[in-house]
Amino acid sequence: MDAVKRDYYEVLGVPRTADQKQIRDTFRKLALQFHPDRNKAPGAEERFKEVAEAYAVLSDPKKRADYDARGFGGVADFSAEDLFGGIDFGDLLGGGGLGFGGDIFDRFFGRRRAGPKRGNDLRVTVTVPMSVVMYGGEHTVQIPQTVRCDECHGSGARKGTAPRTCPDCKGSGNHVEIRHQGGMSLQTITLCSSCHGRGYFIDQPCPVCTGSGVIERLDSLTVRIPVGVEEGTVLRVAGHGEPGADKKATPGDLLVVVVTEPDSRFQRDGCNLWRTEEVSVTEAVLGGRREVPTLDGTATVTIPAGVQPDTVLRLAGKGLPRFGGGKRGDLLLTIRVRVPDHLSAEERRHYQALHKLANPKG
Repeated sequence: MDAVKRDYYEVLGVPRTADQKQIRDTFRKLALQFHPDRNKAPGAEERFKEVAEAYAVLSDPKKRADYDARGFGGVADFSAEDLFGGIDFGDLLGGGGLGFGGDIFDRFFGRRRAGPKRGNDLRVTVTVPMSVVMYGGEHTVQIPQTVRCDECHGSGARKGTAPRTCPDCKGSGNHVEIRHQGGMSLQTITLCSSCHGRGYFIDQPCPVCTGSGVIERLDSLTVRIPVGVEEGTVLRVAGHGEPGADKKATPGDLLVVVVTEPDSRFQRDGCNLWRTEEVSVTEAVLGGRREVPTLDGTATVTIPAGVQPDTVLRLAGKGLPRFGGGKRGDLLLTIRVRVPDHLSAEERRHYQALHKLANPKG
């Protein structure tokens, strides 16, 4: 209902005087932030729908003028297809494998296309090293798929033959019983006991699929991993999911969940990287310089004199790139002081001397 909607300008966070570039850039940022294939937080999908609807109205001069003049009443009669049909989300948002294509109507805005029900989506998880997150790249995935049998074209019957329609249910797969009781007609529908609901018999099964009409196949598919891909991002590859039950149905999509391979050097935290840097007692007291690994080589870091355990040193811009553009995150070094557990006689004398200096009366 209109009463629960927020003002479209407020939704995007732009002034009413905003130009088209500002509206487009703001929408792109918010859409990438809240797209449910990236953001699994509660409410992300609703927020995505909200910003998409706001953009659909404010990006169209005629719709925007109607909205400015009459509020939500000016755009109340638009269907989802009226609002979004002319917007190329894939081009606008740069793709990124996040499913911004034509099926966005079905997924988020409730439009249902005519025709058989599409197949189910397939979900696979791929683990990529941080170098791929850093620079992007390609990853080959093995997809176990149930596909239509090429030999019988999905009919399940031997080549040159066809399934035979069940004479009891006339191909419906159901048995209908009608009873008249007190001026009412009671209709009971049950599965046909002859064909067990299939509606047909296969007298000569296909030797390849043994009458099922489908076969199991392991397919290889190369998926493009975008630069800065976030942990748990779902990349959607249209049309590579399971086939629909009907031969004319559109296949589902392949959902590729991207996770980062553990790296002994760093721990990932969004676009930031954490590393524990161990220093000796003398380095902690006197300070020094050392080389630390980064994703693109090494960097020199200054250990300040008197550094305390668990101090965090920040190397700006040495983390991972942000997904969708922008500056890189940081490399954060947690300082751990290594206390020696075995001392030589000479080292012990020096530490005892230091102890006396620190505790002259002790």
